[in-house]
Amino acid sequence: MTALTLSTAAASGLRADAIVVGVAKGPKGPVVAPGAEAVDNAYDGGLAGILETLGATGAEGEVTKLPAPSGFKAPVVVAVGLGAVPEKDDTFSAEALRRAAGVAARALAGAKKAAFALPMADAADAGVVAEGARLGAYTFDAYKDSGKDGKNSKGPLGEVALLGGKPRDAAYKAAIARATAVTEELNRARDLINTPPNDLDPEAFAAVATAAAKEHGIKVQVLDEKALEKGGYGGILGVGAGSAATPRLVKLSYTSPKASKHLAFVGKGITYDSGGISLKPAGHNETMKCDMSGAAAVFAAVVAAARLGLEVNVTGWLALAENMPSGSATRPGDVLRMYSGKTVEVLNTDAEGRLVLADALWKASEEKPDAIIDVATLTGAMVLALGSRTFGVMANDDAFRASVVEAAEEVGEESWPMPLPDHLRKGMDSPTADIANMGERMGGGLVAGLFLKEFVGEGITWAHLDIAGPAFNDGGPFGYTPKGGTGSAVRTLVRLAELTAAGDLG
Repeated sequence: MTALTLSTAAASGLRADAIVVGVAKGPKGPVVAPGAEAVDNAYDGGLAGILETLGATGAEGEVTKLPAPSGFKAPVVVAVGLGAVPEKDDTFSAEALRRAAGVAARALAGAKKAAFALPMADAADAGVVAEGARLGAYTFDAYKDSGKDGKNSKGPLGEVALLGGKPRDAAYKAAIARATAVTEELNRARDLINTPPNDLDPEAFAAVATAAAKEHGIKVQVLDEKALEKGGYGGILGVGAGSAATPRLVKLSYTSPKASKHLAFVGKGITYDSGGISLKPAGHNETMKCDMSGAAAVFAAVVAAARLGLEVNVTGWLALAENMPSGSATRPGDVLRMYSGKTVEVLNTDAEGRLVLADALWKASEEKPDAIIDVATLTGAMVLALGSRTFGVMANDDAFRASVVEAAEEVGEESWPMPLPDHLRKGMDSPTADIANMGERMGGGLVAGLFLKEFVGEGITWAHLDIAGPAFNDGGPFGYTPKGGTGSAVRTLVRLAELTAAGDLG
């Protein structure tokens, strides 16, 4: 993974494959951003004019490469667009810096080292640039033939040196340490999401989580199919009934001796979702390896919290199953008795995520945490409502929902508050069971949220993140987001844990 260093060296004297500078979109053409003064001076103050001649505008995501000035040890200057010039007395947003760093790192795939001379006014800016660079440099090529001596694979950018950083400053060192922990775990989540389902079934996922937990001092408990049967986890077992790969419920417990609060994260982990008997049609099942993105996010967030030593107790619950059709699969019309004791009539076996989450939510509720946040690629309806880059946030407490949305915004994740209208609950009434797993078609994402709410313990604050849109990027890469698994919600969960540790949440 891309290494990070803080450097006080002059841009001209640093040995690197490229110098990265920022350029903004001004009213009269491109404007060289702060941080690149030394580079601009080496062009006699004419860098903006040269970039304009080459067609650069400073638009977000734009990359322009040009020969470095005479005397520079790096042969190439890479100018990356930051978007519009900030208003007077304002600065570039953290997300603008994060995205620009990601774009630059991806453009430099295969390079050994690059010096980033982007705007960095303080340690916080250094942290977001570092985060963007590491996330943008991400590649997943575990299943590709790299050829003799690895020549068929460029691989990620090897090292990023942050010019203007202060290597001995405690705040800068802390910012880089945080960026390192969060990005390593987020990229681990991406790896899991991108791993083919024939290599990542529930047992394999549980093994990965167990190994990481032991490495970072996290307690782990894995309930296999026998333990699930003994415990009465009808939702998880019902979803996994059709697969030869048996389900698991994984509990990850990070505890801090200084903690006064306890958060529970619950993740949907369908390692492959065929839809079951309610089979998905062609065109809708090819990327369903990503249906465990919620569990990957929870896993990554718990490990990141442990690595950061946050003063909050965090428990992660990974509800893992494979949803397949077979003679033993749950059928539409079957009734499952859930871990909570409630019965659920299964009207559609492709509405399976809410079934595994229901068991995990009730189990998490038994520990009486201060708040529960579940994360799931739950509904296509949420994608229709919010698109492919924004996740929906529902909650049983409006103030908590607002806090989750605000936390997501702080770390650069797009989210939107969604309601839980009481009138939609009636659509899930069943003549046979306590509740059905389907309701009204319109507002399907909200219906799913209402179903989950039924399995949250009384008096416990809860939020539901439906990441069906942003969890997997079918299109081309953008900003620091790659094609494939994105690691959506990891940074939001980590931020919620940080806020809770600081006493600023709940």
